Amino acid sequence: MSSLHTPAAAAAAPAAPRRVLPAIVFAQLLGISPWFAVNAVMPDLQAAHAHQGWPAAAVGTLSSSLQLGFIAGTLVFALLAVADRFPARRVFLACAFAAAACTLAAAAMASSYGALLAWRAITGFFLAGIYPVGMKIAAQWFPRGLGAALGWLVGALVVGSAGAHALRALASGGAGLPWQAVFVAVAALCVAAGLAMVWLVPEPARRPEAPAAGLRLSALASIWRDRRVRASAFGYFGHMWELYTVWVLLPAILATRLADSVAVSWWAFAALGAGALGCIAGGQLVARWGSARVAGFQLAASGLCCLAAPWLLQAPLWLFLAWLLLWGVTVAGDSPQFSALTAANAPRDAVGSVLTLTKSIGFAISALSIEVFVRAAAGASLAAVLPWLALGPLLGLLALRPLLGAGPAR
Repeated sequence: MSSLHTPAAAAAAPAAPRRVLPAIVFAQLLGISPWFAVNAVMPDLQAAHAHQGWPAAAVGTLSSSLQLGFIAGTLVFALLAVADRFPARRVFLACAFAAAACTLAAAAMASSYGALLAWRAITGFFLAGIYPVGMKIAAQWFPRGLGAALGWLVGALVVGSAGAHALRALASGGAGLPWQAVFVAVAALCVAAGLAMVWLVPEPARRPEAPAAGLRLSALASIWRDRRVRASAFGYFGHMWELYTVWVLLPAILATRLADSVAVSWWAFAALGAGALGCIAGGQLVARWGSARVAGFQLAASGLCCLAAPWLLQAPLWLFLAWLLLWGVTVAGDSPQFSALTAANAPRDAVGSVLTLTKSIGFAISALSIEVFVRAAAGASLAAVLPWLALGPLLGLLALRPLLGAGPAR
């Protein structure tokens, strides 16, 4: 897998047309929408299939299955260097169409819990051709200033991930449509994402770069041996312990105070989507503070949100909702900075492999965290469970210390 950017490539790259970044952001926003499709309609699924005895922790297992599928897809795409051997825009298109088809298949077979698990895992596999491949397309166009571009791109991914909650609110509220309408709408958005990428984003000019070498597992050693790579990677791992678990638990947290399921969906969309503000604002602050400090500040803030849960779950409604919005901003806002830090500090000949491996480990950690916390929340109060999420930010901050004294990231 070729590196995200190199000094030579940056010098040779032509200026990108002004429409390119908005077009990539738009395609990423639509393409990632299947991620939380099941989570958005989980109350409807549980009600429809109550007679089948679905497990109480089904939302966690279904979320983890998609995460594991995404890990498998990321590793396969990297091992085969798919986005290097074929035009990345075409790979994005094919995977968007495949993810849409899997989403429709999941809707058609949702009466079977096992089939739904399988289709969510396959959907996750193809989302690996949307999220990382979209990042590669952005890196081809923006080898300079990638940190700021990543802020917009990850912000789009956050809003796109939240989109299924908004679709569920629209379907259940004003339209009175069944939950299957959410899956159909998500599939349509995914198709639109693929078409937008090939129609609105031109093929980048070819630049001299090393031949595609696939995934180098030896790069795993640099994550441990290199002090700076280790700091950014382990900071990211702490971030991933918290991020997706918060997103999965958001509807359950909101349901403790909001009786209306439509209101729960709207506020889940707002709190999850608020992470885009953290991503974009963080990208703008990088030039002054540096990526490590931006990431460290947001890690600390989200960790405090975890620890404050026992009190704020019982706070006045306005303060409860403000807490969730702040948590949404800070829990996601450090994501692009960890990517930028790892890319900046990894060995030049192994940037792609290091990023792929750290991302895969991070998503494995998130799958484990989701399983642990969803099962814990089924048997204990959220006030007792949520503070333990702060372990991730705490360990992430400790790992990040070697980078916190550095200036702005390259």
